[in-house]
Amino acid sequence: MKSQINLLRQLQDLILTREEHLQTGDGSRLDMLGRSISSMEEQLCPQLKALYEKLSKRNKIVIASMSNGCCCACGMHVPTAQVQQVRMAKHLVTCTGCGKILFADDECAHLNPGEKNDSEELKKGISRFSAPELMLPHMKAADMPGAIEELAKLMDANGFITNADALIAAAMDREAILSTAIGNKIAFPHVRGVEGGGLAFAMGTSESGIDWNGETVNIVFLSAIPVAVSPYYLKLMSWLTQAVTKKDNLDILVGSDNPEMLWKTLVKATRYSIK
Repeated sequence: MKSQINLLRQLQDLILTREEHLQTGDGSRLDMLGRSISSMEEQLCPQLKALYEKLSKRNKIVIASMSNGCCCACGMHVPTAQVQQVRMAKHLVTCTGCGKILFADDECAHLNPGEKNDSEELKKGISRFSAPELMLPHMKAADMPGAIEELAKLMDANGFITNADALIAAAMDREAILSTAIGNKIAFPHVRGVEGGGLAFAMGTSESGIDWNGETVNIVFLSAIPVAVSPYYLKLMSWLTQAVTKKDNLDILVGSDNPEMLWKTLVKATRYSIK
């Protein structure tokens, strides 16, 4: 059953990737993604496929990790008798709170967020997801791997994640599925499954441009995303894209000389779209 659960995790990532492409892409890869999704669905065993189809009618998130004995989707404690069953992955176990299929995230524990990404401080607008110290004007990177590395290390250095190397590797795996450059000189590399805190992103800019698999990018948002908030992340991507692609905002952001100026411009650009 473990291989089937891993297959379902990959399937869920593909479905969410298709949703991203629907909202921010040009639609050119929808057929390819659709074929991959259909192929994976056919590889599910009858028991898991029936449960997957039932759950997916309610929500695109059908599988969630168990961390510290709790479901990461709804926070419900997993009964002690079922904790070991989830870890052994010999049988399907669903959350008694939200009904999602559970898997043990022990192998992904290195992706847990840092202390600052678990703050209970009341924040508003874009401050809920980022901070001035996560702004990086004039990035040194000339290509996609270098840009992801720069921003991941910035998040690590400022306590928003705990393992930059793990985040870099996971972000590169995501890029292998489908490029996160969405046109308009913007890229949204990201990693899902960063549980235990809130959604967080770092932003970097480059006047000369970054080679993103053949596409030139001037603004990069690197995000760490708990699976449960993936649907909200799609909305956040859309809001950020609308704000950043306005010509005046794009020029000011790319031309900002320091993190404080970059942060103030981002806050001003998103003040109406992100409450």
